[in-house]
Order: sequence, then C-alpha cells, then structure tokens
Amino acid sequence: MNQQSPSTPQPPPPLSDEELLSLRRWIVALCVIRFDLERGQTVETCYPSPSLSQEEELQIAFSSFPDSMSQRNPDPNPTPNRSSIHDSTFFFRLRRTHHSPSHFLYGYVFNRQRQDDRLRRGGEQKSVVILSHFPYSSVFRPLLRILGPLCFDIGVRALHHVASCIASWPSPRFDCPIDLPIGAAKLKVHLPPALSFSSLSPSNQLVPQGLFHDADLFGVFRGLLLQLWTLWELVLIGEPLLVVAPTPGQCCEAVAGLVSLVAPLLYSVDFRPYFTIHDSDFSRLNSLGDHDDFPPMLLGVTNLFFLKALKNMPHVVSVGGPVKPPARSGSVRRTGPLNVENLKKFSPTGLLNAVRARRDGPLCLMTEHREAIWSSYAATTKPDTSVLNRLVDVGASLRVEESMMVVNNEILRRHFLELTTNFLAPFGPYLRATTPLEGVSPFVDPPPLPPFKVMSSSIACQIEV
Repeated sequence: MNQQSPSTPQPPPPLSDEELLSLRRWIVALCVIRFDLERGQTVETCYPSPSLSQEEELQIAFSSFPDSMSQRNPDPNPTPNRSSIHDSTFFFRLRRTHHSPSHFLYGYVFNRQRQDDRLRRGGEQKSVVILSHFPYSSVFRPLLRILGPLCFDIGVRALHHVASCIASWPSPRFDCPIDLPIGAAKLKVHLPPALSFSSLSPSNQLVPQGLFHDADLFGVFRGLLLQLWTLWELVLIGEPLLVVAPTPGQCCEAVAGLVSLVAPLLYSVDFRPYFTIHDSDFSRLNSLGDHDDFPPMLLGVTNLFFLKALKNMPHVVSVGGPVKPPARSGSVRRTGPLNVENLKKFSPTGLLNAVRARRDGPLCLMTEHREAIWSSYAATTKPDTSVLNRLVDVGASLRVEESMMVVNNEILRRHFLELTTNFLAPFGPYLRATTPLEGVSPFVDPPPLPPFKVMSSSIACQIEV
C-alpha cells in the first residue's frame, strides 16, 4: 500500500521527536489517498510515516471515497463545460487492528471529484484525510476545510505545514474555549467538558455538551422532525439503528446528530458515521442468522445493499435528499415560524405513500429515496409542539438560511439536553459517589458504578414518579 509509484510526489520532511509527541496529542496522521484506475484506492502519502498497519491503510483507503453504490444526487445546475469539480466532506470511524476492541480511529475526509473529458475515463478522485483517536469534530471539520484545498493547491507540502502547526498546539482542554493557530488563521473551539456528574447536570447551557454538538440536527432531520423524540428514545436505550442517506456527508451528519441527541451523556454504543462493506466488522454482521439479535450499533450507510445484507436490523431511518438549487438573486421568501400543522397535515396521497412504505419496508428505498422511519418501537415521549412552534422556517437566502439553521439547532439541542438531564436526575445520588469531579478525559472508560442492588427500591420510586 505504501510503495511509491514513479508519479508519487516526494514525501514532506520528517518531524522531530518532540514535534511528533506533541502531534500525537491531537492526531495520528494526515493522508492523501488517490483512486488509481489500475490499483484502486491507494494511500499516496501518510504523514508522519509509519503511522498505520497495512490492513488499516486498506480500510482507510476504502472508507475515504463515496461508495460506488451510493445514490447519486443530480447536479442542480448542469453546465456545458468540459470540466467540473465537486468537493465533499464526511467522516468515518474504524476499529483499530492490533489494538484493544475499544480503540477506534476517526477519519475526517475532504474528497474532490474532478470530471474532465480530457482525462482517462473522464475524471479522477482524490481525498485528504485527518486521522485521530478523538471525535473532536469542532476542531477537525474547520481544519479540514483549510487543509483540503491547500493540499490540492501546493501538494503534500501542506501536510508538513499543517502538522507543524498542530504540533505547536497546547494539550486538549475540556473546560474552556481554546485557540488553535493554523498559519495566519486561528481556530477557536470548545471541547466537551471532562467526565463528571456536573457535566451530567449542566448549569451553563452555553457550554457545549456531549459529542458532535456542532452537528446540523435540524438540517438533516428537517423532514422527520416529529420522529426526533422516537429516535431520541432509541438512541438513549442503545437500540440497533441503521441510517440510510444518499451521500456520505448527509449520512455522517445524521449519525452525528443522533449521537448528540443524548447529550450530556456520552454515547457508549458502537457507532459508524459512514460504514462500508470493506469494514472489518461487516463480515461478522453479514453472517448473523435470521433468528440472531443484531448487536447494539448505530450504522450510517449510503450503499442500498445493506438493506438486504443487514435484514436483522430492527430500526431503519432514511434521511436526506437531492441537493436543492440555491435561491436566485431577487427572489426572497420571508422567514417565519415553522408551520407545525403542515407536519401533521393529512392528505390521501401522503396516507397512500405511508401505507406503501410500511408494507414494502425499507426495501422501498431501492426504487425511490424518501425520508421515513421503520420501527415497531412504541415511543413513550411525545413530540413537544411548543418546541416545534419555536422553530423558524428558513429559505429567504443562503446567508439567512445558515443563520436560521443555527437558531433551530440551538432550540432543538437545548430541548433534548433538558430532556436527557431530567431522565438522569433520579440517578444523580448514585453517580455523584463514584464520578471524579475534574481532570478526566471524556473519551476513556468511566469509573464503575455501584452494584445495582445498592440502587434498590428508592430509585425505582423516583423513576415511576
């Protein structure tokens, strides 16, 4: 995998031992991966090297490109030009080989697809990937938007430049905002609080809580707002859930949004924002018998083959859709409160489509993508119409839409944070006794809880109340 072809660019200069140690506090490696017509996905550069096993390089290479069986979105603005460029970002999570089963690797991907009639087979693909042991999406997403284009502009020298900047960063802190310089720019980020009971009952709601607090919850679940409370319960109790979306970006955004729903809890179930058939765990899942229970997992996929391969999955949700063309200049639509009645409105066509979708099950996505949920789970929590009524209907312009999305995400996130906190309240006395107050990373195993017999009838009475 890491043998260089004659066309492979020279690797950037190595880091010093001190820089390497500092770099490892944040990332494992920076990679450039090329889709080669003869050899398939190939790791062109991995910096610093060596950082990965050959098996890990192979998995990462396959996970760094949109699945060939993904549903394609039509170009909303087709042009007669011979050349076009399409950039996309997404992230994945892989189990590390030759490590303990709880060790995972996160890959943040900037993928560029270039279509050009003058190129062989009419185009080329290449991805720039940030690899880390940590789900610091608020750090690596904006960093990727700098590194990706820079790497395509100046080549692999960008890897050394960015790695040197990361090596100069302070150690991660989880209790306050930190400034991370990257060249002339500066990232201002806020990592999740350290693990403590105070983080399970946050007093300051302005401090980001839980994982992926930057996920676009409203944007990705806009067509399923009434189902968010059911999804919250499924995630909270650790039920197996398959997320289907047309593109890797929509897919991983939906998984990140679901994980963030249970903040301030740290989601302990195995989750894969972008899962492919090349993942080392696929063969195990594919071998499950008809009567075997599916293990607790949250999987995001774009390949519709999984609908048949993972037929034991009890809960399936499909999100996303074709990319909408941007609003024309001069055509302005006013913003206003989201009409909740439209979400509940009855129509014969809608009823017929719902009956067909339930009858055919998730396999109906093979012929037409639609936003829906398939589950026999009866949720206890009902949608809060007062929260839905506060949401703003967006779409006046791109700038207004982005700002209103931020508002809607904040409304939803605060509501589900309060919902989860209220659910945890009866467990408070039992968590305070064993949870350290400060200085513990939220990404290591938590301390053990007292035996359940200690939490006898008193907690059951509180839950019933």
